[in-house]
Amino acid sequence: MTAPILRNLGDLRDLTRPFIRAGETIGVVPTMGALHDGHLSLVAAAKARCDRVIVTIFVNPKQFNNPDDLKNYPRTEVEDARKLARFDVDALWVPEAERMYPPHFATTVSVAGLTDVMEGAHRPGHFDGVATVVTKLFTQTAATDAFFGEKDYQQLLVVRRMTRDLDLPVTVHGCPTIRDIDGLALASRNLLLSDRARTRAPALFTEMERIAEGLRQGGDLETLATRGRARLETAGFTWVDYLDLRGQENLARLDTPDRPARLFAAARLAGVRLIDNIAVNDQVAL
Repeated sequence: MTAPILRNLGDLRDLTRPFIRAGETIGVVPTMGALHDGHLSLVAAAKARCDRVIVTIFVNPKQFNNPDDLKNYPRTEVEDARKLARFDVDALWVPEAERMYPPHFATTVSVAGLTDVMEGAHRPGHFDGVATVVTKLFTQTAATDAFFGEKDYQQLLVVRRMTRDLDLPVTVHGCPTIRDIDGLALASRNLLLSDRARTRAPALFTEMERIAEGLRQGGDLETLATRGRARLETAGFTWVDYLDLRGQENLARLDTPDRPARLFAAARLAGVRLIDNIAVNDQVAL
C-alpha cells in the first residue's frame, strides 16, 4: 500500500498525535531520496522494531558544500514511493526546503570533536547541516527510534553524540552497510557513475580489504595506504581524499588496529566522490 506523502508539518503532527497517545514507538528513517536496497534495509529494520515507521526524504541544502553537487543530486520521489509501497510505512515526510529553513532561520546544531576529521575536514560545515536537519526531523516526526546505515559511519557517530548530548528521547540504531555483488557500497550517488566508471568503482572496496588484511597481518599502515592509493589511481580514480584507520568508538587516528577499529576511505572517480568504511578489528560492536 502506498503511504501518504506529507509536506505540511501540521499534517505530519496530525498523523503522529494518535501514535503518541497510544504509547506506540515511532521509527524514522532519514534519507535524501534516490532510495536503494541500503535504504530499504533500514526501513525493514524499522518495521521489525517499531509500531510505526516514517521515512523522510529531504535533500538538505545545508550539508552540501558544492552548489553543483546539490543541483545534481538524484531526485526520484515517484520511484522512491513505489519502492516503499511493499513496506506499508505510515508516511513519507517530504518537506520543502522553504519550510525546513524559512526566512530568518538562525539556529545551527554543531557537534565538536567527531566532526573535525575525514568528511568534516574535507567538507567544512557538512556535519553542522546534518546535525541541524536530523534534530529537526527527530522533533517533527516524534521519533522514538532512528535508523542509519554504517556506510556513513562518521555520520552515525555524530548523530549518536548529538542525540545523547541534547537528551533527545531517541534510540539511534546503526545498520550494516549493504553492498552490490561486486563489493561496491550502495549509495545514491552511484547513480551518477557512467557505465564505465561503475565497472571501476569496486576497486575502492578491493583496496580497502587488501589494506585491512595487511594491517591484521602486522603491516605498516603508511606503506599499505601508499600502495593502495597508487593502485586506485591506476584503476582510474583521480584523487584519494583519505585512507584512514580510526578508532571505532571515537574516530581517534590509529597506526595499528590494537583496539576496535575501522578503515575509512573517500576517493573520486569520474567526478563522483565515493566514501566507504570497513571493520578491521571489531571485537566490540557499536
